[in-house]
Amino acid sequence: MTVIEGKGTYTLVMRLAEGRKLKVGALGEIFFDEGYYAYTGSALGAGGFSRVARHRDVASGKNRAKQWHIDYLLPYVEILEVVTSHRPECSVAAGIDRTLSRVAGFGCSDCRCQSHLHYSRDADAMLRIVLQAHRV
Repeated sequence: MTVIEGKGTYTLVMRLAEGRKLKVGALGEIFFDEGYYAYTGSALGAGGFSRVARHRDVASGKNRAKQWHIDYLLPYVEILEVVTSHRPECSVAAGIDRTLSRVAGFGCSDCRCQSHLHYSRDADAMLRIVLQAHRV
Protein backbone atom coordinates (compact mmCIF):
# COMPACT_ATOMS: atom_id res chain seq x y z
CA MET A 1 0.00 0.00 0.00
CA THR A 2 1.33 3.43 -0.94
CA VAL A 3 1.42 5.88 1.94
CA ILE A 4 0.13 9.32 0.99
CA GLU A 5 1.22 12.17 3.20
CA GLY A 6 -0.16 15.64 3.74
CA LYS A 7 -3.58 17.04 3.03
CA GLY A 8 -5.63 17.72 -0.08
CA THR A 9 -8.19 16.11 -2.35
CA TYR A 10 -8.28 12.50 -3.48
CA THR A 11 -10.21 10.43 -5.98
CA LEU A 12 -10.56 6.69 -5.51
CA VAL A 13 -10.82 4.86 -8.84
CA MET A 14 -12.63 1.58 -8.18
CA ARG A 15 -13.97 -1.46 -10.01
CA LEU A 16 -17.31 -3.05 -9.17
CA ALA A 17 -17.20 -6.56 -10.67
CA GLU A 18 -20.92 -7.24 -10.43
CA GLY A 19 -23.92 -4.90 -10.43
CA ARG A 20 -25.82 -4.71 -7.16
CA LYS A 21 -28.45 -2.78 -5.25
CA LEU A 22 -27.27 -1.24 -1.99
CA LYS A 23 -28.93 0.80 0.73
CA VAL A 24 -26.82 3.95 1.09
CA GLY A 25 -27.75 5.71 4.32
CA ALA A 26 -30.34 8.45 3.84
CA LEU A 27 -30.03 8.20 0.02
CA GLY A 28 -31.90 4.89 0.19
CA GLU A 29 -31.52 2.02 -2.28
CA ILE A 30 -29.30 2.60 -5.29
CA PHE A 31 -28.46 0.15 -8.08
CA PHE A 32 -24.79 0.27 -9.02
CA ASP A 33 -23.97 -1.08 -12.48
CA GLU A 34 -20.93 -3.26 -13.00
CA GLY A 35 -18.03 -1.05 -14.04
CA TYR A 36 -15.73 1.66 -12.77
CA TYR A 37 -16.43 4.34 -10.20
CA ALA A 38 -14.53 7.46 -9.17
CA TYR A 39 -15.21 8.87 -5.71
CA THR A 40 -13.77 12.30 -4.88
CA GLY A 41 -13.26 13.32 -1.28
CA SER A 42 -11.46 15.80 0.91
CA ALA A 43 -8.52 15.00 3.16
CA LEU A 44 -8.09 18.44 4.70
CA GLY A 45 -8.82 17.47 8.31
CA ALA A 46 -6.31 16.65 11.04
CA GLY A 47 -5.60 13.16 9.64
CA GLY A 48 -5.08 14.37 6.08
CA PHE A 49 -4.68 11.53 3.58
CA SER A 50 -4.98 8.95 6.37
CA ARG A 51 -8.65 9.00 5.32
CA VAL A 52 -7.58 7.03 2.23
CA ALA A 53 -6.13 4.31 4.50
CA ARG A 54 -9.49 4.21 6.30
CA HIS A 55 -11.29 3.76 2.97
CA ARG A 56 -8.95 0.86 2.14
CA ASP A 57 -9.73 -0.68 5.53
CA VAL A 58 -13.47 -0.44 4.83
CA ALA A 59 -12.97 -1.96 1.37
CA SER A 60 -10.97 -4.88 2.84
CA GLY A 61 -13.45 -5.50 5.68
CA LYS A 62 -11.03 -4.45 8.47
CA ASN A 63 -13.32 -1.52 9.31
CA ARG A 64 -17.09 -2.01 9.09
CA ALA A 65 -18.16 1.47 10.24
CA LYS A 66 -20.59 3.31 7.97
CA GLN A 67 -19.76 7.01 8.39
CA TRP A 68 -19.97 8.33 4.81
CA HIS A 69 -21.92 7.37 1.67
CA ILE A 70 -18.81 5.73 0.17
CA ASP A 71 -18.63 3.31 3.12
CA TYR A 72 -21.69 1.48 1.78
CA LEU A 73 -20.04 0.82 -1.61
CA LEU A 74 -16.44 0.16 -0.55
CA PRO A 75 -16.91 -3.45 0.68
CA TYR A 76 -17.95 -4.44 -2.86
CA VAL A 77 -15.25 -2.74 -4.93
CA GLU A 78 -11.57 -3.10 -5.69
CA ILE A 79 -9.66 0.16 -5.31
CA LEU A 80 -7.48 0.41 -8.43
CA GLU A 81 -5.93 3.87 -8.09
CA VAL A 82 -5.83 6.83 -5.73
CA VAL A 83 -5.22 10.18 -7.41
CA THR A 84 -4.38 13.15 -5.18
CA SER A 85 -3.88 16.87 -5.58
CA HIS A 86 -4.24 20.17 -3.79
CA ARG A 87 -7.17 21.28 -5.96
CA PRO A 88 -10.48 21.94 -4.17
CA GLU A 89 -12.64 18.82 -3.80
CA CYS A 90 -15.67 20.31 -5.54
CA SER A 91 -13.58 21.58 -8.47
CA VAL A 92 -12.22 18.08 -9.04
CA ALA A 93 -15.71 16.53 -8.77
CA ALA A 94 -17.10 19.13 -11.19
CA GLY A 95 -14.31 18.39 -13.67
CA ILE A 96 -15.16 14.69 -13.62
CA ASP A 97 -18.88 15.47 -13.74
CA ARG A 98 -18.55 17.23 -17.11
CA THR A 99 -17.68 13.95 -18.83
CA LEU A 100 -18.85 10.94 -16.80
CA SER A 101 -22.21 9.76 -15.52
CA ARG A 102 -22.94 10.64 -11.91
CA VAL A 103 -24.67 8.91 -9.02
CA ALA A 104 -26.95 11.79 -8.00
CA GLY A 105 -26.50 13.15 -4.49
CA PHE A 106 -23.73 10.71 -3.57
CA GLY A 107 -21.01 12.09 -1.30
CA CYS A 108 -22.08 15.72 -1.59
CA SER A 109 -24.46 16.31 1.30
CA ASP A 110 -22.23 19.12 2.59
CA CYS A 111 -21.85 21.06 -0.68
CA ARG A 112 -23.80 22.13 -3.78
CA CYS A 113 -22.32 19.56 -6.20
CA GLN A 114 -24.52 17.15 -8.15
CA SER A 115 -22.35 14.21 -7.02
CA HIS A 116 -18.91 13.14 -5.88
CA LEU A 117 -19.32 9.62 -7.33
CA HIS A 118 -19.01 9.06 -11.07
CA TYR A 119 -19.37 6.00 -13.29
CA SER A 120 -17.88 4.64 -16.49
CA ARG A 121 -17.71 1.30 -18.27
CA ASP A 122 -14.22 2.22 -19.51
CA ALA A 123 -11.39 2.14 -16.94
CA ASP A 124 -8.83 3.90 -19.15
CA ALA A 125 -11.18 6.75 -20.02
CA MET A 126 -12.11 7.18 -16.37
CA LEU A 127 -8.50 7.35 -15.23
CA ARG A 128 -7.68 9.93 -17.94
CA ILE A 129 -10.63 12.10 -16.88
CA VAL A 130 -9.76 11.83 -13.17
CA LEU A 131 -6.11 12.72 -13.80
CA GLN A 132 -7.15 15.71 -15.90
CA ALA A 133 -9.59 16.92 -13.22
CA HIS A 134 -6.79 16.84 -10.64
CA ARG A 135 -4.35 18.69 -12.94
CA VAL A 136 -6.50 21.57 -14.23
